[in-house]
Amino acid sequence: DDNSAGGVEVEPGGGVDAIVSRVLEEPGQHILRVEVGYRTSDGSTKTLRKFYRFNVSSPLNIRELTVRSGDASCFVSLSVENVSSNSTPMTISSVEFQTSPGLDAELIGGTTPTKTTGGDKDDGSKNDAKRSGTELFDGCGRLDPGACFRYMFHVKATSADASLKGIACGDELGMAIFSWRKTMGEAGRIASSPVTCPADKPPGLITATKNPSKFMMGSGNRYVVHGSGLSVDVAAASANRSATTLTKTSKESSGVVPDLDQVLPITVEPVDPPTSMTLAQPQEVQFLIVNHSETSMTLQLQMRLNYMSGVVVCGPSFINLGELPSSGGSTIIGVRLVALVSGLLRIQGCCIVDLTTGQETPQPPLFNVFVEHAAPVTQ
Repeated sequence: DDNSAGGVEVEPGGGVDAIVSRVLEEPGQHILRVEVGYRTSDGSTKTLRKFYRFNVSSPLNIRELTVRSGDASCFVSLSVENVSSNSTPMTISSVEFQTSPGLDAELIGGTTPTKTTGGDKDDGSKNDAKRSGTELFDGCGRLDPGACFRYMFHVKATSADASLKGIACGDELGMAIFSWRKTMGEAGRIASSPVTCPADKPPGLITATKNPSKFMMGSGNRYVVHGSGLSVDVAAASANRSATTLTKTSKESSGVVPDLDQVLPITVEPVDPPTSMTLAQPQEVQFLIVNHSETSMTLQLQMRLNYMSGVVVCGPSFINLGELPSSGGSTIIGVRLVALVSGLLRIQGCCIVDLTTGQETPQPPLFNVFVEHAAPVTQ
């Protein structure tokens, strides 16, 4: 303000105190340059420069783990550890997750205060009930040296465009912002590195055509299509291939699995599959079949009994789908399944066949289901 007003007059022996603030976003060595221009009594102009070197360290260590939970949602787990060099306790005053456009984040559990967004207001109604001293201490956000907190956010698509596109591997979800205070009232904010959606490709994908039985049965792994976002990843790979010719380096940097749409030109995804079934009682399950290739295909869905275990098809195991258009053509069909044994089982043994060329596209296991005995009938 003094500079904009033309400067300030300093009496002999006097001085000027000023506070300059700036957000420092990178740890490491920093240099503060102070330059003062002044005019002497004889009218000459002079300049004084001073350089101050100081070190900036991050008091918090943030580690992130992201797990996909469907075509348009992810769970992000963030671990925050107090690693301040002077062994000073800290208080996490607020936590928020700034999402990319079209996405929204919700904090799962926890009692640490978070910033409200939109029209949400804290009217104090949640604090009416009495809480124990332990609950109050856990909710105060205090973080002792070496201690850590873990926060979990549910990030999902909310806009119409984002919900239609889904969240593919490599898409940026956003970043977490932590605000903290120290014992003497010093405040600060720190952001995590950008969080991206991880790839969740089925094991054995590259050798699926050479060893289709192992791929369809999911031998040696627990992978299932439901909740993996596989169809969204294939669609993203196909769209990228249509838009431009990607080199191997650009594919890896973008997070898109190389040649995913060529290995799986057709995807089969269960639509709201049941989490449980009753033993020996048939149940219909809907499946979404999408053609990601650049040519239309006349397809047949095959549920091969020799690759199924515990849960088999009740009715026709080969179903003609007709012609599916290229680049996203899809259809939904229902398949009746029946459980022969109880326990936690996988629906597997699915294969798509192009009736024109005879090309087979084996599919990984589709979903898990818990099979239980029927409740006894009481007289």
